[in-house]
Amino acid sequence: MARNPKLTASEVDGVAYRRARTWEIAFSQLNNGSAMIFYVLVGLMSYLQNAGYGIAVAVAGIILTVTRVFDGVIDPLLALVIEKVRFGFGKLRFFMLTGWVIRSLAILMLFVWGSDAGLGAVFFIAVYLVYIVGSSMNDIAGQMSGPVLTNDPRQRPTVQVWATVYSYLIPSIFTIISTVVFLPRHGNEFTVAMLSETAMTYVACSLVFQILACIGVARVDKPESFAHTSVTREKAAVTVRDMWNVLAHNGSFQRYLISGASDKLAQSVRSQAVIGTLMWGILLGNMQLGTVLSLIAILPGIVFAIFGARFTGKRGSKAATVTWTWICLILAAVLAVFCLVVDMRSVLGSLPLAIGFFLVYLLLNGASMVVTVASGAMRADIIDYELDRSGKFLPATVTATYNIVDQIISSLGSTLALGAVALIGFSVVMPQPTDSPTPEILFMTMLLFFGLPILGWICTLIAMRGYKLDRLEMVEVQKRVAGRKAELQAETPAEATV
Repeated sequence: MARNPKLTASEVDGVAYRRARTWEIAFSQLNNGSAMIFYVLVGLMSYLQNAGYGIAVAVAGIILTVTRVFDGVIDPLLALVIEKVRFGFGKLRFFMLTGWVIRSLAILMLFVWGSDAGLGAVFFIAVYLVYIVGSSMNDIAGQMSGPVLTNDPRQRPTVQVWATVYSYLIPSIFTIISTVVFLPRHGNEFTVAMLSETAMTYVACSLVFQILACIGVARVDKPESFAHTSVTREKAAVTVRDMWNVLAHNGSFQRYLISGASDKLAQSVRSQAVIGTLMWGILLGNMQLGTVLSLIAILPGIVFAIFGARFTGKRGSKAATVTWTWICLILAAVLAVFCLVVDMRSVLGSLPLAIGFFLVYLLLNGASMVVTVASGAMRADIIDYELDRSGKFLPATVTATYNIVDQIISSLGSTLALGAVALIGFSVVMPQPTDSPTPEILFMTMLLFFGLPILGWICTLIAMRGYKLDRLEMVEVQKRVAGRKAELQAETPAEATV
C-alpha cells in the first residue's frame, strides 16, 4: 500500500509559510559561530587585563561589567540604523562584515599590539568599547537572518539547532585549542604571549565562518525582504518609541526577557575562563582532560538539539521550554549533590565515578540544548507576534530591545565570577590550574557552576506560566498577519490607478 505523503506545515495550518534551503540555514548561522570565537576571547579578558595591562582582579570585573552596560545601550541605536537603512544589495551582509572588521581590529589591538606595552586601563577600556560597537553591529544583523529566512513553524526550530550546535561546539573546540595546544606551550600559564597567539589564530578562523555566513544569507539579503516593514503603511516608520512600546506593552516579550536574562546571567558566569579553571583544572585536577571531556559531552547534545527542534516544531516553543527546563533543573541538582558528596580529585581516577559524573553531565548538556533551541524559536515567534500586535516587522528592534536588558543583566557575569574568586582568596592573582583544591573553592564553584543555572531555570518556569504564544496561538498570529498583508497588497493596485 502506498504511503500518503506527509502534509507540510502550510497545508496543515492553512498559512503560506516561507521556507529556506537547509544549506542556507546552516551557512547563515555560522555568523553565530564566528561570534562564539570572539566570545571565547572575551572569556579570557580577565587574564588579559591582569597579565597584559596590570589591572587588579577585582577592578577587572568592574571594568567588564560597566562596558557590558554600554553594550546594552549601543544596541538600540544600532538597531534603529539597521531598520532604517536600505541598500540596493540588502543590508545583512554589510552590517555583518562591517561589524566583524571592527571587532577583529579591536581584538588584535587588545591582545597583540597593545598588550604588555604599558598602555594601562584607559587604553584597554577605550579599545574594548570599540570592540563592543563592532560586536553589536555584527550580532544584530546575524540574529535577523533567522526570521527573514523562514517563518515555517517546523523549520524555524532548525535555524536554532544550527545556531545552538555552533554555540556549544565551536567554543569548546577553540577552548581545547587554547588549553591543549597554546597553554602547554607557555608553561601552562595564561601569559601575554599565550593570549596573543590565541587571538591571532581565532581572528583568522572567524573570518572563514563570516564569509560562509554571508553566502548563506545572500539569496534573502535584498531590499524586497525588508520592504514590508509594516502591515499598515501609516505605521511604517521605525522610531525609538517602537522600542519602548515593545518593552512596555508586549507581555509575551516581557516574560521571554525574564527567562532569557536569568539563564544568560548563569551562562555568563559559568563561561568565564576563571570558572572553568576552578572546575576542570583545580577540582578535577586536569585542565586539558576536563576540556576534552566537556567537548565529548556536547556531541550527544547535538542529537538532543535535533530531537528538540522536532519537539518544538510539533509542540511549540512554550511547551518545549517548560518541559526541558524541568529536566535541566533536576539533572543540575543531582550533579551538584554528586560533586559535594564525592571527592572531585578521585573522579577521573575511578571508572564508576567518571561514568556517573559524565553520564549526568551529558544529559544536562543535552537538555540545555533543547531549551536553547526552544528559546531561539520563541524569539522568532515574538517578532511575528509584534508584527501582529503593532503592525510592524521589527527583527532588529526586537533583538536590540532584548539585548538592552540581556546585556545589562549578563554584564554582572564577570563581576560575579571575579568577585566570587576574590572572596575565596584570589584578590591579587588569578586562579591557575596548578593550584590546590580547598573547601572554599569547591563550594564556590558549585554555587556558580550549578547553583546559578538552577536559579535561572526556576525564573524561567515562573515566567512561562503566563506566556500565551503556544503552538495554536502562533498559527492564528500567522493567519492574521498574512490576511493583513493580503489586504494591503490588494489596496495598492487600486490606489495606483487613481
